[in-house]
Amino acid sequence: MNTKLLVLAAASVLALAACKNTAEGAKEDAAAAAAATEQAVADAEQAAADAAANTEQAADEMAADVADATDEAAATTESALDSAAASVQDAAANTKDAVKDAAADAAGAVKDAAAKAEEAAKN
Repeated sequence: MNTKLLVLAAASVLALAACKNTAEGAKEDAAAAAAATEQAVADAEQAAADAAANTEQAADEMAADVADATDEAAATTESALDSAAASVQDAAANTKDAVKDAAADAAGAVKDAAAKAEEAAKN
């Protein structure tokens, strides 16, 4: 009976020791999990900050690209307007010359007709 009590007492001491080790292990595991959670939160905050910075940089680059494209379109439009204005001036000059030539031809024809009429009147 003493042996049984001794074995039972030893088993109880071992069970209590195991419970204490389990409780300590659980505390350590909980502390490690808390530290890992804190690190994950810090990593997520850093990732969010990096994403915000990248988004801001991309927006700035896009704005610069839009400004460049607008400037280029304005320059192209200005060039096209200058070219159109030059074409209109050329057309106006050509029209003036054509009218001048037509008037000269008409004057010559009138002069010739007058001369023929005069000649016919003499005969």
